Amino acid sequence: MPFLSATLDRVKPSPTIAVTTKAAELKAAGRDVIGLGAGEPDFDTPQNIKDAAVTAIADGKTKYTAVDGIPELKEAICAKFKRDNALDYAPSQITVGTGGKQVLYNAFMATLNPGDEVIIPAPYWVSYPDMVLLAGGTPVPVEATLEANFKITAEQLESAITPKTKWFLFNSPSNPTGAGYSWSELKELTDVLMRHPHVWVMTDDMYEHLAYGNFKFCTPAQVEPGLYDRTLTVNGVSKAYAMTGWRIGYAGGPEALIKATRKVQSQSTSNPCSVSQYAAVEALNGTQDFLAPNNALFERRRDLVVDMLNKAPGIVCPKPEGAFYVYPSIAGCIGKISAAGTVIENDEVFATALLEETGVAVVFGAAFGLSPNFRVSYATSDQALKEACSRIIRFCEGLH
Repeated sequence: MPFLSATLDRVKPSPTIAVTTKAAELKAAGRDVIGLGAGEPDFDTPQNIKDAAVTAIADGKTKYTAVDGIPELKEAICAKFKRDNALDYAPSQITVGTGGKQVLYNAFMATLNPGDEVIIPAPYWVSYPDMVLLAGGTPVPVEATLEANFKITAEQLESAITPKTKWFLFNSPSNPTGAGYSWSELKELTDVLMRHPHVWVMTDDMYEHLAYGNFKFCTPAQVEPGLYDRTLTVNGVSKAYAMTGWRIGYAGGPEALIKATRKVQSQSTSNPCSVSQYAAVEALNGTQDFLAPNNALFERRRDLVVDMLNKAPGIVCPKPEGAFYVYPSIAGCIGKISAAGTVIENDEVFATALLEETGVAVVFGAAFGLSPNFRVSYATSDQALKEACSRIIRFCEGLH
């Protein structure tokens, strides 16, 4: 339409939301659909957090707040960063947004000029490149292969940096692969960044508490304190605290950068939901006892899905270190024909045929910048996962 902004031509709608919406539409039409597209825990928000929200409502804490967070929440975030990540931030170095996505978006809007480059390891969360494009920057994907466990090397990072590089965007554990960088692996990357003082670091640590086995989470400014003054450490309560719909994300960083992101937020959404902020205070300050049993459940589901998908002909599914996703390769399925006669030309065709022929909804790999793969979210019941994986196995067995 001629009156729409040309900026919209540079971006596309979120494929993960599109898959979830399509699955919901099919369910409403009476189809037997198992949705493995949504990156959302199936647990309820813990009771103590819900109680804090009810109390906030009863106490009339339903008015406008400071643009980027109430003092109580900023103090809780400072305490969290110190407790979990050995990072010292003052409240003036903290921003709170309507989900982690807004915090990332604000930072790009506040810092990117035309021609500025943002290095993004691929596979990546679908929104990263489009947020960079909306802010006028240029995304620079760096491909991490299955053979490298979906992690980029120091050499790849070094070769991607140019005089135009403004940010390195780092996500571990990763959406969509679940890959997590160890301390030594991350140190190799931060050593590169220390040689390029014009490059800033933006982290997405949303899956920090979803780490399995012997894997220990770490974040760049923690591994290399020399990066502290040019790192925006982004996190939130959505995943670990089962608070996706509450929409609270936050970050710690240099005060001048935080002030700039506050200006962006002041002219877009203003403050995040007041009630959600008080709930987030309880999430960060209250008991953390539920994290370990929730992780044990997720780890069991991960092992179940990895084991079953590796039995499907043509699929190779590595075992990730964290998050609640797997990102199997379907290289062995490309070029084959489904039982219903669909030629599997690429991972998007695979995902479409899988949904139409078996009722299993997954997100195709091209949406995340690496093909031929698909993403499965195992943040759903064991029963649903077993049935979905059984259908995927039968679908692959039917390829010829």
